[in-house]
Amino acid sequence: MGKFRAATVAAFVGALCLGQAAGAQTFLRADLINGNEPGPIVPTTVGGAARPGSFGTAFFTLNAAQTQMTFTATIFNIDFTGTQTTDINDNLTVAHIHAGPGATPTLPVVWGFFGLPFNDNNPNDVVTTPFATGVGGTISGKWDAAEGNNTTLAAQLPNILNNHAYINFHTTQFGGGEVRGTLTVVPEPSTVLLMASGLFAVGLAGRSRRKIRRS
Repeated sequence: MGKFRAATVAAFVGALCLGQAAGAQTFLRADLINGNEPGPIVPTTVGGAARPGSFGTAFFTLNAAQTQMTFTATIFNIDFTGTQTTDINDNLTVAHIHAGPGATPTLPVVWGFFGLPFNDNNPNDVVTTPFATGVGGTISGKWDAAEGNNTTLAAQLPNILNNHAYINFHTTQFGGGEVRGTLTVVPEPSTVLLMASGLFAVGLAGRSRRKIRRS
C-alpha cells in the first residue's frame, strides 16, 4: 500500500474511532415478521380465509445517559382501530417489549405501550397513528427510567443491548403475539456516513495513484 493511501486509511480509521467515541446515543432496530413468533403463525379471518401476513420495522434510540429509550414502529396488516377491516382476527390488542436473560421463545413483558400492561405512563408519550388508507399504523413512545413492568430500563439494558429483547404485537387471533422482532444494535447514522465517505476517499486515493503511474 502506497504512503498516500496508507495515510488516507489511517486518517479514515482515526476519524471513524473519533466518531464512534463521540456518538453517545445507541441505535437499535427490529424487523418484525410472523416467522419470528414461536410456532406457525398463519393469519386467517374468523371464517378461515387467508389474510395478508403482518410485518413491520421498529427503530429505537437509547440516549447518552441511558435513562430513556424512544422508539417508532410501523406495522402493516394489523388493524390498529378495529375498523380498518371488517374482520376481528387482525385487531391489535396489546403490544410490549419483552426481555430477559433466558432463551426465547417467550420472555417476560418488561414494558407495555399498547393495551395492558401499559407502562409508558411517567409521562405518557405514546402516539398512535393508524394508516389513513390500508391496514396498519405507526406507534411511537418513550421508555423512561422510572417506568417498567415490575422492572426498570436500567435493569433491562444488558438484555436489550445483547439481543435478549424483542418487540411484540398481539392480535385477537394470536394472543401470544402475531408479529415480533429482536432489538439489535446498529451503527448510528453519522458513523455509516463517515464509513461511506472514508471508503470513497480511499477509492479516490487509489485511482489517483494509478493515474500517476500511467502518466
